[in-house]
Amino acid sequence: MKHYFLPLFCLMLGGASLQAQTNTNLLQPKVQEFQLTETSETLTLPESYNLVVTEGSCPHALEALKQIMPNKEGKSKFQVIVGKKGDKAVKKYAKKIPQKKEGYYLEVQKNRIVIAGADQRGTFYGVQTLGQMIRQGQMSICAIEDYPDIEFRGVVEGFYGTPWSHEARMRQLEFYGKNKMNTYIYGPKDDPYHSSPNWRKPYPEKEAAQIHELVEQAARNEVDFVWAIHPGKDIKWTNEDRDALIQKFEAMYQLGVRSFAVFFDDIWGEGTNPNKQAELLNYIDNEFIQKKHDVTPLVMCPTEYNKSWSNVKGGYLTTLGEKLNPSIHIMWTGDRVIACIDKPTLDWINPLIKRKAYIWWNFPVSDYVRDHLLLGPTYGNALDIKDDMSGFVSNPMERAEASKISLYSVADYTWNMESYDSISSWKNAIKDLLPQNCSYLELFASHSSDLGPNGHGFRRDESTDLQPTLKAMKQGEQKALESVLAECKNLETACDILLADTENPYLIEEIRPWLKQGKLLGEYGQSVLLMIKAIQQKDDAFMTHYNRARSLQAQMYELDMTENQNPYQPGVKVGSLVLLPSLNEMFTKAITEYNTKNNTNLDAKAEYNPYTLTSDVPQLKIQPVRARHQDVNVSPSNEVIKWPANASLQIASDQPVRMQQLYLDLGTKDIASSFRLETSADGQNWTAVPLNQAADNTEITGAINSAAGQSYIRLVNASGKELQVYFKKFTLRLQK
Repeated sequence: MKHYFLPLFCLMLGGASLQAQTNTNLLQPKVQEFQLTETSETLTLPESYNLVVTEGSCPHALEALKQIMPNKEGKSKFQVIVGKKGDKAVKKYAKKIPQKKEGYYLEVQKNRIVIAGADQRGTFYGVQTLGQMIRQGQMSICAIEDYPDIEFRGVVEGFYGTPWSHEARMRQLEFYGKNKMNTYIYGPKDDPYHSSPNWRKPYPEKEAAQIHELVEQAARNEVDFVWAIHPGKDIKWTNEDRDALIQKFEAMYQLGVRSFAVFFDDIWGEGTNPNKQAELLNYIDNEFIQKKHDVTPLVMCPTEYNKSWSNVKGGYLTTLGEKLNPSIHIMWTGDRVIACIDKPTLDWINPLIKRKAYIWWNFPVSDYVRDHLLLGPTYGNALDIKDDMSGFVSNPMERAEASKISLYSVADYTWNMESYDSISSWKNAIKDLLPQNCSYLELFASHSSDLGPNGHGFRRDESTDLQPTLKAMKQGEQKALESVLAECKNLETACDILLADTENPYLIEEIRPWLKQGKLLGEYGQSVLLMIKAIQQKDDAFMTHYNRARSLQAQMYELDMTENQNPYQPGVKVGSLVLLPSLNEMFTKAITEYNTKNNTNLDAKAEYNPYTLTSDVPQLKIQPVRARHQDVNVSPSNEVIKWPANASLQIASDQPVRMQQLYLDLGTKDIASSFRLETSADGQNWTAVPLNQAADNTEITGAINSAAGQSYIRLVNASGKELQVYFKKFTLRLQK
């Protein structure tokens, strides 16, 4: 046994007696059991301590301990005892250690602190809890028994769009360790060496070095770095491809990777064959995973990864359930691609796959609503399903730092499910992310929670606390109007302060366009409500407020047209579910009343969408449609679209427009002849438009050049059979 002498710094208080008890609501994740002494005493911390540890044990825990208690030689009777089950240092406390993986026992007494883990990772988590207690500036005399509800907890970087930067991933892994998440699945869709066309090839030297660095960072933070491969788009089920996959895994193993996954999601064709998938995965499991004695169980994502896409009679899921080795985990997103998880969901899937589902939760991922930030509370998953799943990982936004608001709560939920409270966890997450300006970030986030209309139909509540006041304001209550006016002023102030914040520059840079839009929204709300007050008070300032409101509408539109111009859902939306629509309603109401009283003809229209989409393709019927300058765009989809025979997608305009050309990308070569494009002035009589597709290209064009105005355009599957395609682009170009 080796002894080290280190000082103990009690932040802000030095060695003074601590007056308040530990706030257990701020321990993250919420601990399972916390017991105070009968006298509820607090600890007077000495300036140094004697570290008691079995030499060579729990190196990552000890490194973390040194971060919160910086090194300095000294002698003290006060002991800090650290170890894992089986260590001589903690033998006396063996019976108090929870009999669960990654559990720990933490004891704070007048003369000692004990951290005893069920294993090395449990000890590391005990140190993280101690660090949180110290940072509170208070230490109760207490005992904690703690352990996770879910075995595998963390994040899958599996979104479409710009992958996280190397630096962002390094920060993420540190964040996971502090919040007791043990899993990071590396599977960015736009990494060419993870998927087609280069999954068979080794990483170039620079990228390989970065992955090795990530693996080391993960290990320091007791996180399993799970490297995933996505071979299904062009896999040939040959011995050559099988061996290429094993060789790729071996190359990743040499980089330090000790956890692996295979994804068969979002593909079609031969790669979806469940018998071939099971045969390949079992081979990998038998010949690689099991033979490497330091590798965690294999994880796979199936092609039918949610209930709405599952053909039970077709036997895909039952084939996996029956044929896959029992140790292989099967991922599942729920009843739909984007869905919350509950008991009926798991009761449906688990019997089919003959194991507990490994949940891939598609939140706060925003790759299908990229003009929105998802910063609201993390809620909707059942609190009684801890025994029905093997793992739970969250798919985040491409904005890594902003995703931490939800990921903090995912860590909270998966550790202690029954005690999870979404609102308190959300508030704590914001405080953790931006301590000094947390109140301003919370205000902004409360109006940046919903996803807007989207093809998955998944929505989140927004502006929750303000909703009753907005309702009362629209009913004419003056006090409510003043409250909303104050909220708009506060929103403007919050965005101004956050735009200049330097505490977390990574966060501010990610959300800067939305902060600009939030500031404009706050100013717009003030102008609209001052218009109403001017009418009430017969104030000549009405036109000033009206002109400013119109100017702010134009500025918000311009920001939406110039910032965050990604090719999928470009633009910047804030308060789009509740606050902005309510203000627009009040704007129209004010103008209507003013016109009536003053016999004027001011334009009362705030905003509208002149285009509507209808479709009998289930996956497309609620896709958003947006007009931008000369272009009318239908939002793309990231998933495989099953387009029934004779089914169509139709766009209708509220007035005739002169159409010029359709730009279409269904992600498939030689598919144009299977579809029919038509336009109509009345929705009854249709004119066919030829579709053109170059050889070896997925892009399709249709030259319309209508001399007369048309009000309808539709795309019909004329092949006579169901087609599987992507929906990467649908842009209707109008004539000037």
